Amino acid sequence: MKKKILTAGLLTIMFIITSCDINDSYDNDYTPPAAPSGIQVLNGDKRVDIYWIKNRESDVAGYNVYYNYTYEGKYTLIGSTSGTHFADIYAENGVKYYYAVAAYDYNGNESELSYDVVYSTPRPEGFNHAIFDYRRFPNKSGFTFNDFTTVPYDDNATDFFFEIYQGTPYLVVYDDTDIQDMGLTNDIYDIPYAPVTGWNPNKEEIAEIGHTYVIWTYDNHFAKIRIKNITSDRVVFDWAFQLVSGEYQLKPVIKGKGIRELNRVKLAR
Repeated sequence: MKKKILTAGLLTIMFIITSCDINDSYDNDYTPPAAPSGIQVLNGDKRVDIYWIKNRESDVAGYNVYYNYTYEGKYTLIGSTSGTHFADIYAENGVKYYYAVAAYDYNGNESELSYDVVYSTPRPEGFNHAIFDYRRFPNKSGFTFNDFTTVPYDDNATDFFFEIYQGTPYLVVYDDTDIQDMGLTNDIYDIPYAPVTGWNPNKEEIAEIGHTYVIWTYDNHFAKIRIKNITSDRVVFDWAFQLVSGEYQLKPVIKGKGIRELNRVKLAR
């Protein structure tokens, strides 16, 4: 069962509104609002954005946002807001956080925590990185998620490299790595999780502007890249990389909505 832990400072902030005589019609009201619903989160780099549906009660003054490292147990208050969005800007990459939201009214009555099972695992990301055609620029054609840098296409750390063959651009991986084109996307945040099947057996995908590609690395990490531009000698892309081994979550999803958990170990080929 979810339980709350309130910090003294934030409790003071929360009840400042209560001490003000905002509306006498709310006096002697001891009924808490309903628990918020529709909690969703957006994964970022050392950041998690939490969203929810606005409560219908007319006397709702705001919302308290909580986190925990498991779904069950005691949740700690991290902040309050009068809106339906809160940014956890102190989240650490590679750490899984479960979030819950409670509504409170002008008399300080607080609802139960939201029931949605929602978690996020922040991960590093980068933008506008360029690598070059390996035939012309072999030392600047590969990319490694080890330290998010450009490396030679044949470096042991290379996770993928860029090739232009007979005028067609390709993203290429080695035999111990997988790649899949996830199609046209709006930005790097569009693809929520790694696919279960559909990896390209040829170990390459035609590079297309606006497409996002998921990569399953040799050491069982998932990454995604989205191509922003292609020229006659280079490709420019955004990327995101999940630090937690085996964590398929590239953008958070709500469990229990038809998306099943994956529990797999990549076997050496």
